[in-house]
Amino acid sequence: MIISRTPVRVSFCGGGTDVDWFSLSSENGGMVTSIAIDRYIHVTVNRRFDERIRLSYSKLEIVDDFEDLEHELVRESMRMTGVTSGVEITTIADIPSRGTGLGSSSAVTVGLLNALHCFAGRDVPASQLASEACEIEIKILGQPIGRQDQYAASFGGINSIKFCSDGNVIVDPINISDQLKSRLSEEFTLIFTGQNRSASAVLSNSEEEGKSAIENLIRIREQADEAREYLSSGNFSNLGRLLNEAWLMKKGISPNVSNHFLDEMYSRIMSNGANGAKLLGAGGGGFFLVHGDSEIREKLQSEFSSEHRFFPLNIDYNGSSIIFNDSRV
Repeated sequence: MIISRTPVRVSFCGGGTDVDWFSLSSENGGMVTSIAIDRYIHVTVNRRFDERIRLSYSKLEIVDDFEDLEHELVRESMRMTGVTSGVEITTIADIPSRGTGLGSSSAVTVGLLNALHCFAGRDVPASQLASEACEIEIKILGQPIGRQDQYAASFGGINSIKFCSDGNVIVDPINISDQLKSRLSEEFTLIFTGQNRSASAVLSNSEEEGKSAIENLIRIREQADEAREYLSSGNFSNLGRLLNEAWLMKKGISPNVSNHFLDEMYSRIMSNGANGAKLLGAGGGGFFLVHGDSEIREKLQSEFSSEHRFFPLNIDYNGSSIIFNDSRV
């Protein structure tokens, strides 16, 4: 049996500039500043006695031919790695595997690739996992998404990720002290909205809408540079305020990003003393990232009572990892 563990991510600034139509056409490319967090997608791969394929996620599939799998990410990951028969695959998520704004779908793809490569006897680097996940999701399946999630999940840690106009991707780690890591966990909070959405659905018209708001995306890219500086220096107050600007800029790109419920929730968060907040991912649902003083989490929990789930912002530094491997037994 093989078990992979892959983190999801929180993107502070730069989301939307990692899509190919922007990063490949912009002189400076795209850039995001993000953190991999300690919420995970686990994938198990176990050898079967026969040559059939058993796949367990939110539903159960048992097929004779991997081409018949309904789960596209599993089917294409099997094709990519050459592991196409005689396996049982299970995916287990700490959070919903779709529609959270934390890059969970891409974490599933990265974790699948890592586990299947290991099952085939290969130890592949994070850069290969991220590149292959992008190949599957964007090129093969044609999903209108960017490339930040795959790289954040593969590498882990705090990173400035640059999407160059020549197609290269550069992952530049941001190193901070243990004191700043503790402050991140204390001052930044994730709040689940209770709404899930498909990133592909939100982004389906993003290219057309984004080109009409190209100045917003240029500013969003600049915000990623600023977020990097604020993280490195520990200026979390300015980083929190930058979240507000990033949220307003994101809403200016597409009307699908927010709705009345989310706007009202944002207002309630801010009226309780938050320094800044933004909805993560493509929008339409998922998690709010909130910054405030050490007491803000308690205030928000009191405000929202049992309506919503809360998480502190804790960092994962390992990226996608094989945490169990007895394939040689």
